[in-house]
Amino acid sequence: MEGRVFVIGLGLIGGSLALGIKAGHRESVIIGYDINEEQGRLAKMMGVIDEAAASIEEGAKEADLIIVSTPVTIAEGIIEQLSQIPLKAGVIITDTGSTKTTISEKASCLLEKKGICFIGGHPMAGSHKSGVTASKKILFENAFYLFTPTTEIGLENIDILKNWLKGTKAKFLTVSPEEHDYLTGVISHFPHIIAASLVHRAAAAEDYSALVGRLAAGGFRDITRIASSNPAMWRDILLHNQKVLLDLLHEWKDEMQRVITLLESSDGHEIYQYFDVAKKYRDGLPTKEKGAIPAFYDLFVDVPDYPGSISEITGYLARDEINITNIRILETREDIYGVLAISFQSEEDRTRADQCIQQNTSFETSIG
Repeated sequence: MEGRVFVIGLGLIGGSLALGIKAGHRESVIIGYDINEEQGRLAKMMGVIDEAAASIEEGAKEADLIIVSTPVTIAEGIIEQLSQIPLKAGVIITDTGSTKTTISEKASCLLEKKGICFIGGHPMAGSHKSGVTASKKILFENAFYLFTPTTEIGLENIDILKNWLKGTKAKFLTVSPEEHDYLTGVISHFPHIIAASLVHRAAAAEDYSALVGRLAAGGFRDITRIASSNPAMWRDILLHNQKVLLDLLHEWKDEMQRVITLLESSDGHEIYQYFDVAKKYRDGLPTKEKGAIPAFYDLFVDVPDYPGSISEITGYLARDEINITNIRILETREDIYGVLAISFQSEEDRTRADQCIQQNTSFETSIG
């Protein structure tokens, strides 16, 4: 497709979408804008965008597609601003926020203007890195990309947006804004609250024993990783998805009361069933698809505790140009094997790393 695409917000998501669109439409022109001018400069230097706009008005006027890739609270203001700009007839405007009901309601000001179409969007992929320098055209490959059009939007406009975004190689799904917020509430927003609450409980438990922090360095730290997410972002998400999350938290109270009742009754059979049902459902979840929470691609390496063993591994990975996002030692004691946990950005990187280590060392590896 020929045309002009204007990306507002040149972070990881906006930059990766720009790269994906360019991959699918070489003849398109990608214009970018970011309130941080350095992000715009870097985006152009890296080839993420073709041009950097000096203002939202400048970039939006002649655009065929406008992507608002900012936090929801900021996006609402940008939507209002776009409604005051004389835009091109037939322009499609979309966003990338993780809540959809409030932004869809806000976008009613756009729908009042003839020839403007707003389709809420949520690419369900991310990374542990941020900023335009972390952009990847394959970031959304095999990830779910949810569209949340209101009832006024025709199917032809959704098809046009899908065509613009075909280079992302994402899996497109169309749901209502309300269903989107419920789905993401269940499998993304609510788990983040639980992770944060577990960390709060661990911190409080240090009043009882100073060993809590030391023992939490292994598996506990892994299962609560998402509690390290941006607090400002999660403040906004909770406020924008307030009703859904309040309902889920009340249901969670009922769930915990069920566990309390099982414990009080000392019913071993029912306690077993509780964990067995959870295990079977969890084990049946897809392993090859991306979900609402970015996956952690971990590789565990049993390494002997001798000087240079870790640098030996990282040296081989560096030689093969395999990027590491995180590395940590889970356990190391004198004269026994320790566990080196290495995290990667993608399953492909983890597979390459596993092969590299097995080919060049005698260390045992396992996938987490």
